[in-house]
Amino acid sequence: MIKLQQHFYDIVLPQLQKDLGISSTFALPRLKKIVVNMGVSDPQEPRARKAALENVSEQFASITGQKPIITLARKSIANFKLRQGDPMGVTVTLRGKRMWQFLEKLLSIALPRVKDFQGVPRTAFDGNGNYSLGVHEQIIFPEVNYDTIERIRSFQVVFVTSAENNDTAFKLLEALGMPFMKETTKE
Repeated sequence: MIKLQQHFYDIVLPQLQKDLGISSTFALPRLKKIVVNMGVSDPQEPRARKAALENVSEQFASITGQKPIITLARKSIANFKLRQGDPMGVTVTLRGKRMWQFLEKLLSIALPRVKDFQGVPRTAFDGNGNYSLGVHEQIIFPEVNYDTIERIRSFQVVFVTSAENNDTAFKLLEALGMPFMKETTKE
């Protein structure tokens, strides 16, 4: 069992049960999955975009430990030189052991490597207990080989929880070690 997962079951769940006043451990909020995705809008030529997506796909595979899916355009948009079925980005859905490994790596290795890191924003909840985090550079992960990168790109990480509201999800992620920004008080 992964350290963070063990920490969740041994410390976080009992603490959440006490804080939220929920008697059943099955009713406590949990992390269901983590979705990591990146859109690749350049270059405009579909063949060149396909090559860029293969490069990004290799990087995602090394970061997450799982082969990503290449997402395709659903509609044609002439202004963007986009046709239906053109490759647009990559996405990975992590569950179980890989989810816990990725979360542990993100919290303990990747986020501390961000320059001038002040914490992640507290306002990125969607109202249903899910949290979105934008990462500006894929090079914060040590698995990414600098020689193979054609360009530094940003990507999104979405934490899907079983919490029904933002406050409960915030308590869950904070207990797992998510480094949220400190609240500024106005005087």
